[in-house]
Amino acid sequence: MEARNHTEISEFLLLGLSEDPELQPLLFGVFLSMYLVTVFGNLLIILTISSDSHLHTPMYFFLSNLSFVDVCFISTTIPKMLVNIQAQRKDISYIGCFTQVYFFMIFAGMDNFILTAMAYDRFVAICHPLHYMVIMNPHLCVLLVLLSWFIIFWVSVLHILLLRRLTFCIGTEISHFFCELAQVVKSACSDTLINNITMYVVTAVVVIFPFTGILFSYSRIVSSIMRISSAGGKYKAFSACGSHLSVVSLFYGTGLGVYLSSAVTHSSQRSSIVSVMYTVVTPMLNPFIYSLRNKDVKGALGRLLSWADSSPT
Repeated sequence: MEARNHTEISEFLLLGLSEDPELQPLLFGVFLSMYLVTVFGNLLIILTISSDSHLHTPMYFFLSNLSFVDVCFISTTIPKMLVNIQAQRKDISYIGCFTQVYFFMIFAGMDNFILTAMAYDRFVAICHPLHYMVIMNPHLCVLLVLLSWFIIFWVSVLHILLLRRLTFCIGTEISHFFCELAQVVKSACSDTLINNITMYVVTAVVVIFPFTGILFSYSRIVSSIMRISSAGGKYKAFSACGSHLSVVSLFYGTGLGVYLSSAVTHSSQRSSIVSVMYTVVTPMLNPFIYSLRNKDVKGALGRLLSWADSSPT
């Protein structure tokens, strides 16, 4: 392929999950269904929390933000994939690809930060219950979310600026169903050393540090719970963080699975298939985890549905 400066490149080619024409209708139906379930489920969680005063607490404030981010997260990748399948095309414009990279990094990073804030919230609630409302005041909650947006905004801008200095070849193919940062950098025809170093540093800031914070919070939570004498008290404390722990395990477990899969198989197509777990399946399952495992959300959801049924048509 002939190399050209990035200003001359008009589009990239997304290879998708499969090139088999017979699988395209099945892929379209499955991913459209998953997308609609994800959007509906997360919007229902947001509506439930905002409409019930019993859920106007720090924990559910972070949960509503997580649901909003998950809707944006999946909307960054799946609609373009569905359009390409329906139109039997693989192209994505240069601007569209970089826009997808930018927003994907923002919402993936926000997932990490919000899950960390939720872990801290559970830590304060269980380890310092008498000071919970003083520590987790509304100003701190809003500040944590705004600070997360600020950090991930500039991190994503940095990546885009570094991407723009790269040179790509005409007909560049990306072995994924969306423009994922590592795959786009890997597809460049110029030196990517600075980009790779930046990715490692940012991964430490956006992924490893928050995950370390989550592990620290839960180590303190477990230590505190083990000091509770009654079995009922231990069960109540564990159930208070059960939903969040399930979401954390799902998010980081699938992310680790993608990393190990790419490291072991060296197959871009197989890695893209595995990445469906954390880009699509995890945002879809989060509302179910919180609605099925959390009695407060189940109660609020039941009241919301009862109110909708009793409303005059």
